[in-house]
Amino acid sequence: MAFRGKEMMKKLLKKVGEKNLAHGVKEQLQKSIPDSKVVMNRAKRGLYAGRHIQFGNRISEDGGNKSRRSWKPNVQEKRLFSYILDRHIRVKVTTHALRCIDKAGGIDEYLLKTPYHKMDTEMGLFWKAKIEKMYEELGQMEVVFFSPEDEAKFEQGFKDLKLAERAARRDARRQMYGWSGKLEEIENRRSHDGTGNAGEDSSDGDVLVANS
Repeated sequence: MAFRGKEMMKKLLKKVGEKNLAHGVKEQLQKSIPDSKVVMNRAKRGLYAGRHIQFGNRISEDGGNKSRRSWKPNVQEKRLFSYILDRHIRVKVTTHALRCIDKAGGIDEYLLKTPYHKMDTEMGLFWKAKIEKMYEELGQMEVVFFSPEDEAKFEQGFKDLKLAERAARRDARRQMYGWSGKLEEIENRRSHDGTGNAGEDSSDGDVLVANS
């Protein structure tokens, strides 16, 4: 159940790559990873935030007899969205880790703010080193600003796209459920005339009732 820090360090360097680590990360990892610590094997595949298996005694009420027992953390499988990776991450986390992630503001902020000596699982150290490297590369990218005219064009393009999608869905519903010629004529008349007269609307309603 216990793992050694040297073996864990080798696995991390193999997965991330020693060249891909940010400056000073390797030294922090070597200081933070313990030489030996009791950690569950499944903790290597999740974010546990310091919650691991604990051992103790079960004491009977009558005679006070003690028997060994263990406490395991509450582990849940969740899909967390990463803005840096721009996708969801399926990971096993404890309820304590979920509260820490919510308090930090997201999985990216949690990995960036949590120091290495508190990230005591193999998967946590791997994702933290990877996110820090991507965050450093993101900071070196050039930022492009658009003029207000270009932003207005983009907004208008999004609005036109939404209207086109709505029209396509309406046409698909008409083809699926059918569309009578009388209702289509009424809708075309309303679209050309605007709101239309109240008398015409009432007369159309009378025609629809009579036909039905």
